[in-house]
Amino acid sequence: MQILQQIIFILVAGGAIWLFVKNVKNIQRNILLGRDITLHDNKAERWKRVLLLAFGQKKMFRYPVVGLMHFAIYAGFIIINIEILEIILDGIFGTHRLFAPALGALYGWLINIFEILAFGVLTACVIFLLRRNVIRVNRLNRRELDGWPKTDANIILITEIALMALFLTMNAADKALQLQHYGHYYQTSSFFISGFITSLFTKMNPQTLVIIERTCWWLHILGVLAFLNYLPYSKHLHIILGFPNTYYSSLAPEGKFENMKEIQNEVIYAMQPELAPAGEQPPVKFGAKDVPDLSWKNLMDAYSCTECGRCTAACPANITGKKLNPRKIMMDTRDRMEEIGRNINKNGEYIDDGKTLLHDYITVEELRACTTCQACVEECPVSISPLNIIVQLRRHLIMEESNAPAEWNSMFSNVENNFAPWKFSPDDRDKWAEEMRNS
Repeated sequence: MQILQQIIFILVAGGAIWLFVKNVKNIQRNILLGRDITLHDNKAERWKRVLLLAFGQKKMFRYPVVGLMHFAIYAGFIIINIEILEIILDGIFGTHRLFAPALGALYGWLINIFEILAFGVLTACVIFLLRRNVIRVNRLNRRELDGWPKTDANIILITEIALMALFLTMNAADKALQLQHYGHYYQTSSFFISGFITSLFTKMNPQTLVIIERTCWWLHILGVLAFLNYLPYSKHLHIILGFPNTYYSSLAPEGKFENMKEIQNEVIYAMQPELAPAGEQPPVKFGAKDVPDLSWKNLMDAYSCTECGRCTAACPANITGKKLNPRKIMMDTRDRMEEIGRNINKNGEYIDDGKTLLHDYITVEELRACTTCQACVEECPVSISPLNIIVQLRRHLIMEESNAPAEWNSMFSNVENNFAPWKFSPDDRDKWAEEMRNS
């Protein structure tokens, strides 16, 4: 019977890991649909950002109470998964609490730390469920979250609650069996949290307790493996991608725009033709119209977005009623990228479907509403930049489609002819000073 359980466990765990790796490769393929860019400079500063923003959750603590609850979930879930290693090894080798004899008294302390963290995760998830569905915090109940995004968030929270409850119940039943000195159940110190549940089990017969403990053990590990394979289909993929996404975030000062070298070269070569390399082809396109025109970092941003809505809540255009919604920009980019990925999976290569990110997903009205104030970039906990995508799409609109409001075209004309946004000749620009001097 024990051998059969080990075989079943190895097959289930192996299948889950294989499926996860397959899904990760699909995500990697989708991200690499984007243009190649190099982001390996200043490694010390990049690692500092990972420690402060990804591990330390620095931006989350701008809102202390919510930040503390989020940190409890994040830290608890990461650290508790250390205990998953023991569960996996127990499942493979048919042992029970494999590390307990070697660690001795330290083992009990570690389990107690895990239980305290598990209780913190459970409590925080319950509160977050209430915030979403009862209190109905505005940024968590916007129109773009209707349907699957809202369901996805609730599924994750409920799953985490269930996993933590199973972990605590498993320990409680295990401790009750220890108190009865039953079978192979290794004697450990008291458990702080599950000890309160143990009192409900002390009068049960050992066979019932074994069923409870084993059921919780199996449901817990199967739940973890299912959760692992759910991540690639969920916004909660950010718990993995948040770290590399922060590492590869832009180190440039906020507000600094990336010049397009293709345009600079066009101007330079027009003024000094002798500098133009022989046989150089003109640029194929300017800006971005679809997902492959964006950079791989833009696409990693889209997968890293947790849809928290802090970017949208801070966006002055959105606050004043305009259609621009930075969170929707990221969700639309991810949806279009996934659509292209499914197209490739189905056909073996991308077959033009007549759709593009610009126009079919993100409208001109949304893009024009952006003031490039950087508020969305500043607010994002994992250094996502909706603004970078917006700017590239706007560049395509203006430079490829000549699609700009009359006011913008007037400004462009003035910059081109007068070297300033205003309709004044450069020779007349300092006349105001002369008038003041003569008055």
